Amino acid sequence: MKALVTGAAGFIGSNLVDRLLARGDEVVAYDNFSTGNRQFLAEALKSPKCRLVEGDVLDGDTLGAAMRGADIAFHLAANADVRFGTEHPQKDLDQNTIATFRVLEAMRHAGVKRIAFSSTGSIYGDATVFPTPEDAPFPVQTSLYGASKLAGEGMISAYCEGYGFSAWIFRFVSILGERYTHGHVFDFYKRLLADPTHLHVLGNGKQRKSYLYVHDCIDAIFTAIQSGERGGVEGKAGIFNLGTAEYCEVTDSIGWITGALGLTPRLTFAGGDRGWIGDSPFILLDCARMRKLGWAPTLTIREGIMRTLAYLRANPWVLEART
Repeated sequence: MKALVTGAAGFIGSNLVDRLLARGDEVVAYDNFSTGNRQFLAEALKSPKCRLVEGDVLDGDTLGAAMRGADIAFHLAANADVRFGTEHPQKDLDQNTIATFRVLEAMRHAGVKRIAFSSTGSIYGDATVFPTPEDAPFPVQTSLYGASKLAGEGMISAYCEGYGFSAWIFRFVSILGERYTHGHVFDFYKRLLADPTHLHVLGNGKQRKSYLYVHDCIDAIFTAIQSGERGGVEGKAGIFNLGTAEYCEVTDSIGWITGALGLTPRLTFAGGDRGWIGDSPFILLDCARMRKLGWAPTLTIREGIMRTLAYLRANPWVLEART
């Protein structure tokens, strides 16, 4: 199989590239390195089966040329900056919605009919059903990020209907693991390095969150696509929640992190039931659809957080490399 991966130098993308190569697949790694890290692709690019194309997903010509000959597109490139979305609303539109349209058009012109898309559990907004299934009542959007991803999902579904594409849409919870460069473990660890005696927490610390280990996430992606090849969602858009059957409070995570570091910092809280506009105070996804295909996560949330912290401690350069 020949796969084009957008966002290939990012956290999930680079891990996916490595896994594709380990399977023997050919990979076109596509990234503009605005947030991706070249070092994450260093080993992959030693393989004769991996080719790097440096380009923006909004650049239709470069993307179109890179797409030629692919069997499937893994579209992971996105602006994932949920917290500051209201400060630059066009970024979500451009980098999430319009970029997805560019990928779909490049696929159409290149004759590529299969796409795996990284969506988000944020599309459920302030859900009213827990665990939240894929067919939950259509939510009011609470973040520009979630709205832009949901618009991308709609575009993909329309291309499946209009052009006979096959799509696998994955609504992730927050992902943890090696090469992680964005999120609460990163932020808390960096703040504690700067001041081990004090940690300021957005919200009231009681926000309930679900997390998933990156390689469990990638296992799920492969499981769903292989199921589709056996007649699952080939020729249409299949939507899958990806997460664990548990959640933790923010203060639980702080306790695990500080305990591993041997610290007892004073905690202060900004207050309120959410950390920022668009932050959902409770996220727990129903992943029964994915589990019916035989997939289950291998790590608990605590184990994923501990493995992420261990990676950051062993790779301090990542803390400075983040743009």
